[in-house]
Amino acid sequence: MKRILIALAVILSLQVADAQVKSPEAVKKAVEGAEAAAQNPKKNIKPATWIKLAESYMEAYNNPAGAAWVGASKQELQLILAGEQPLSVEVVELNGVPYTKESFATRDYYFNQNGVLEIIKVTKPIYENALAEAVKAYAKANEVDLKQSKTKDINAGLENIARKYLDEGMTSYMLGDLAGASVCFENAVNASATAPLSKVDTTSLYNAGFTAWMVQDYERAKGFFESCIENGYYHEDGDAFAKLADTYGKLGDKEKMVAVLEKGFGLYPQSQSILIGLINYYLENKQNPERLFELIAMAKTNEPDNASLYYVEGNIYNELRQVEKDEAKAEEYLAKAVAAYDACEGVNAEYEYGHIGKGVMFYNIAIELQDKAANELDDKKYMALVEKFEQALMSALAPFEKAYQVSKDNTLRVNIAEYLKNIYYRFSTKGAEYETGYAKYSEIVKTGVAQ
Repeated sequence: MKRILIALAVILSLQVADAQVKSPEAVKKAVEGAEAAAQNPKKNIKPATWIKLAESYMEAYNNPAGAAWVGASKQELQLILAGEQPLSVEVVELNGVPYTKESFATRDYYFNQNGVLEIIKVTKPIYENALAEAVKAYAKANEVDLKQSKTKDINAGLENIARKYLDEGMTSYMLGDLAGASVCFENAVNASATAPLSKVDTTSLYNAGFTAWMVQDYERAKGFFESCIENGYYHEDGDAFAKLADTYGKLGDKEKMVAVLEKGFGLYPQSQSILIGLINYYLENKQNPERLFELIAMAKTNEPDNASLYYVEGNIYNELRQVEKDEAKAEEYLAKAVAAYDACEGVNAEYEYGHIGKGVMFYNIAIELQDKAANELDDKKYMALVEKFEQALMSALAPFEKAYQVSKDNTLRVNIAEYLKNIYYRFSTKGAEYETGYAKYSEIVKTGVAQ
């Protein structure tokens, strides 16, 4: 399964339960009073005045969400809400997962299948811009705090606002509003960057770029990804490089695209997204893909004991094999891929991915041949394809067996067992050893426990 690549390093902040939720009128009156104090020349030179204004806006922001908090159970909320009933209840699906949505006058609650509140979506805020106004108030508090006596309080407030914006972004993301999520993540970045906090929120920075990229707002995405890389935040396996390169490509800047990919490849040679980006670039632009092997050679010089570099080399040859039109050249790439995968064991006998790469390559070749055979009407050609199919499948057997023996990761071994089960099943009529192999790996796949 492909992973969702949004950054989840920061846990959603929890709203503290408060059974004594003020009325919207009372909250609004408090904001108005704080605003009046901020206009008073005798009071607006004091940081406490502006901190009070910021806190009033924060209370106005939190109020419509009610007394509930993310992580609360329905049983807990029945007590906290003191008999308040939802206006409507329905089952909705978010990203393929069912939720129970309870709608109230000012907010929607989304409960997971275990009855735990996962999402709070305010539908009727007291102020549309409460968080932005709170940021302004904290910034003003810092401006007048000449002695810097309130720096700790101001920073705590700004951090809280950044978390709230991050929460809003994740909520919008979950609800499918990716453009809105990107704006929220950007607001989180800006809140953290506000003095005196002055921090770079790389998680929100990446998320702002990722969601902008998903809605094809490439100009905005470019700036966010560039900032990520400038600040040393590359995300999983250097994905920020791959996303920035793709963004440059969409904007027509091929020179920057390949430069970013090569920089990312130097840091993350094992990254499939960067590798595929490089291969596609060289092929689409009819440039010599030998540059890829130059990069690999440089990496090998720097890390001669890194078996994953040979695995990457095998992947490159395998990718080139798949797009090569000339059969002889494709066979040459196949042989080189095998040699690279086999070389992994010589560098590190405990490195399982060389065996896995080789096994998956031959397994996929077998599937391709099987598909061709299914569409072949000529009997002789059909039988020839079936023979090649079985040869490819048999070529996958030994490397998968070796990978299963070498690996110490149970989940990975179970995944390998899935391939082995299928292969042994295909040959189960050829002898008892194949029947035994099929039975063994079927049990492992069934139980999820490698033997």
